[in-house]
Amino acid sequence: MDFIERLQGLSKKATQVAGSLVTEEATKNALVMPFLHSVLGYDVFDPSEVIPEFTADTGTKKGEKVDYALIKDGEVQILIECKKYGEKLASKHASQLFRYFSVTNARIAILTNGTVYQFYTDLDAPNKMDEKPFLVLDLEDIDDHIVPEVKKLTKSSFDVDSIVDAAGELKYLSQIKRLLHQQFDEPEEDFVKFFASRVYEGPLTAKVRAQFHEITVKALKQFLNDSINERLKSAMGPDVKSALAEMKQDAGESEAIEYSGEEESKVVTTDDEKDAFNVVKAIVRQGVSVDRIIARDTQSYFGVLLDDNNRKPICRLHFNAKQKYIGIFNVDKQETRYPIEEIDDIFKFSDALITTVGFYE
Repeated sequence: MDFIERLQGLSKKATQVAGSLVTEEATKNALVMPFLHSVLGYDVFDPSEVIPEFTADTGTKKGEKVDYALIKDGEVQILIECKKYGEKLASKHASQLFRYFSVTNARIAILTNGTVYQFYTDLDAPNKMDEKPFLVLDLEDIDDHIVPEVKKLTKSSFDVDSIVDAAGELKYLSQIKRLLHQQFDEPEEDFVKFFASRVYEGPLTAKVRAQFHEITVKALKQFLNDSINERLKSAMGPDVKSALAEMKQDAGESEAIEYSGEEESKVVTTDDEKDAFNVVKAIVRQGVSVDRIIARDTQSYFGVLLDDNNRKPICRLHFNAKQKYIGIFNVDKQETRYPIEEIDDIFKFSDALITTVGFYE
């Protein structure tokens, strides 16, 4: 089993046991120790490799402990502080790590709640742990881009100088990605002004800024859509070009969205619903012809059906509230809702959607 498979295996386990993790000790036993052993490759039962309840004198605090210290070549290399599963991690949780960082040889510290792992080093000042992590791993939403960086922390690959050298770029890269995510969700005035000033020659009055706020939001969504379509073209081959053309045509034709009698005048189909419908079609067309995938918008949800048949629901899009959900159906046609943040999050449910279509074939 390779490294990513071990990560994915622990991610699956986290989903299965999450409801039982009500204490910090349960989190350690079910998730943290398997992470140290299966993912990082340390023998959790060998005190020469893993020391639980590690204690060192810190001057102001005597006898204070961190949950684990990882040993390599006879030296403490990584310090780990654990919190209960689901607890939101904050700098206040890392107080022991901050103190221990200066009195041990460790250059790496980890703060975790079992699924989220925040990795720290001393980029800002020597032997003083940074306040912000240089790397964040979320087992419930693994970012493929950071997997190679996490692998550098394994026992077999551990090279502290290489890790610290890469940490500077990783730290700022992750912060910029978070800022971009925030701007895509709700662009700040300076962000909107940056684009408006380059395409609008008149004065940026309050009215113009408000107008460009809306335009910028739409432009960002369309940019994401275009990026998704390009990824689909690369991943699914040349045939997808004609399929995407069909989708765009369908999205613009009123007959692609079916309404039921009296509801028709009250239903408003949003751009997000149309974009999401196109994504669903792109996914499930791997199993069925695209012309068999039909949308029905209602006042309470946007439905996607196979063969325009209410007995063959593929999914439902619940986009009427601030939090968006996709409803996935099992073989008994029971719906389970999953929260999504972005339209392209639907790709995470590709296997489930294709499986659902398979129930009707």
